[in-house]
Amino acid sequence: MTMALLDVAGLAAGYGPVTVLHGISMCVEESEVVTVIGSNGAGKTTTLRSISGLLTPIAGTITFAGLDITHLPPQEIVRLGISHVPEGRRLFPRMTVDENLQMGAHLRRDPDLDADYDRVFDLFPRLAQRREQRAGSMSGGEQQMLAMGRALMARPRLLLLDEPSMGLAPQLVDRIYRTIDEIRAQGTTIVLVEQNANYALDTATRAYVMESGTVVMHGPSTAVRSRSEVQRAYLGA
Repeated sequence: MTMALLDVAGLAAGYGPVTVLHGISMCVEESEVVTVIGSNGAGKTTTLRSISGLLTPIAGTITFAGLDITHLPPQEIVRLGISHVPEGRRLFPRMTVDENLQMGAHLRRDPDLDADYDRVFDLFPRLAQRREQRAGSMSGGEQQMLAMGRALMARPRLLLLDEPSMGLAPQLVDRIYRTIDEIRAQGTTIVLVEQNANYALDTATRAYVMESGTVVMHGPSTAVRSRSEVQRAYLGA
């Protein structure tokens, strides 16, 4: 058996005295897209924040590429190959597009940055047209493109995407998801947290459904989509 790229086992985490995650487990194989769906407050964002080191788990383990990263700081997790696109984008609004992309690569010391700029601008041609524009003056869709581009500048093996469709018009959501498909095709593994379950299940190979800080269902996306409770709760059926 091959080792999963990401293995989360018995993870508990929260904020202060409030425990949000209650012993969740999930795994992600190399080069696949795994989605985590669920209602507001289910623990999806907390899961990603724990994986990327923004939250210190209360219990459980997080293993990435065979290494225990449970208690590593965020910068070390980025160095190992995990990039996080947070909910709400969290750009540097007074910095330009170029400057935000540079921040995504600030831990790198290799000579291949030009190739990664080219990759980002190939994926998001609109960013190439706005390199000197301040991020705070861009549209929501452009900001989402920039947040994803910034994360890709770290050249991650694993990309964590938190609600990439939030607040976007349907045509922009289509564009973002086409790009997610391109990123996966280029070999980057993706964990996708999303309330728009239709898009998420169409894109992902496997899915986890969370409720109240626990995983209540998981399996191939097609199988999860076919479950009547998923159709009622998340697909509008």
